[in-house]
Amino acid sequence: MPTGPKGQKRPADVVANAVRVMQIATGEADETTPVDDGKDPAAVSMGRKGGAARAASMTPERRAEIAKAAAAKRWAKP
Repeated sequence: MPTGPKGQKRPADVVANAVRVMQIATGEADETTPVDDGKDPAAVSMGRKGGAARAASMTPERRAEIAKAAAAKRWAKP
């Protein structure tokens, strides 16, 4: 199914899209209907905190080790 510029789902065919536009125009459907992406909102909010919490709990030396390993992997010859 095609997505809009903000990731919202849109009907794939012309007729379904025309019906959707008509429903929005007549007030049957809300234009800003939240998209159900199948993700648990609580899990999404915890995921946003994860990287910052991990970085805060690491020592600067450990962060440097991880960064060096990542750079070596990134620049390795294929």
